[in-house]
Amino acid sequence: MCGICGQIYFNKNPMNSENIQSMMALIKHRGPDNEDCFIDQNVGLGHVRLSIIDLSSTGHQPMFSLDKRYCILHNGEVYNYLELREQLKGKYKFISQTDTEVILYSFIEWGPACLTKFNGMFAFVIYDTKTKELFATRDRFGIKPFYYFIDDQRFIFASE
Repeated sequence: MCGICGQIYFNKNPMNSENIQSMMALIKHRGPDNEDCFIDQNVGLGHVRLSIIDLSSTGHQPMFSLDKRYCILHNGEVYNYLELREQLKGKYKFISQTDTEVILYSFIEWGPACLTKFNGMFAFVIYDTKTKELFATRDRFGIKPFYYFIDDQRFIFASE
């Protein structure tokens, strides 16, 4: 099941990790196996994990690309991830057996067009630590929810 959450302050004030930790505590029942957060100045991302596909620590989230530029939080499953992994394996080095890592490298390879390749139920965010941009999405039917709030001061999201 997993759970994702995060906040971005538009005024560039530093993120307090306690804000993300309290969001994660509210969704802990969605992911009892592991939890962690990532803070980058005014951005905070949190994940609670229910280990299903890859039970090892290599499936830990937030997950980063090998160059540490991209960070992903993922809830759900992409059913055709093995086929996509085959397409990408010559260009990217995979360290886990997760669909999360396949989603991450699919986004790096194809950008938002990667969504047309996914068959599944998912909600995920990918944060680019270089450009400071966040890409957030959910499956086309909304099976895995993505709730958000935005005003002139902040963007807040969660899977519950």
